[in-house]
Amino acid sequence: MDTLLDLLNSRPLVNGEERDALGDPDRGRRWAREYGGEGSLEELALLCETRDILRDVVCGTSPPAALSPLLKGVHQVPEITSDGLRWMVRTPPHARLAIKVVLAWVDVEKRMPGRLRPCTNDECRLFLLDRSRANRARWCSMAVCGNREKARRHYERTR
Repeated sequence: MDTLLDLLNSRPLVNGEERDALGDPDRGRRWAREYGGEGSLEELALLCETRDILRDVVCGTSPPAALSPLLKGVHQVPEITSDGLRWMVRTPPHARLAIKVVLAWVDVEKRMPGRLRPCTNDECRLFLLDRSRANRARWCSMAVCGNREKARRHYERTR
């Protein structure tokens, strides 16, 4: 789940300027390796594509079927272990990390439907995974976006 959220949040707006953690090949390689990837340019391109499609799916501007092209060449293979039957995902090496993220999204949608969503601050591009009992979280960070929004509303009320 952390990889999913970190990939979605890898292109934030900082003071109105976009900062893409995958845009620079050196930073992108470090990011991919930190999450178990190989750091190849092919992998970075696929991660950027995956991030953009997932952003659209989570925001509701694209259907989940938009993820289908990412799954070409991916197979699930049964494997017998000492613990019993286990399904292994087989994919080309450069696609392993992107597929891990897509599978994490599927898992989140199955176990916690509707809890992965964009921050409601219009000036923010980050996503949040609402783990609260009430499922009412609105901001990626209460200290940053939540505080700004509450201060803005307070200012408007007292004007």
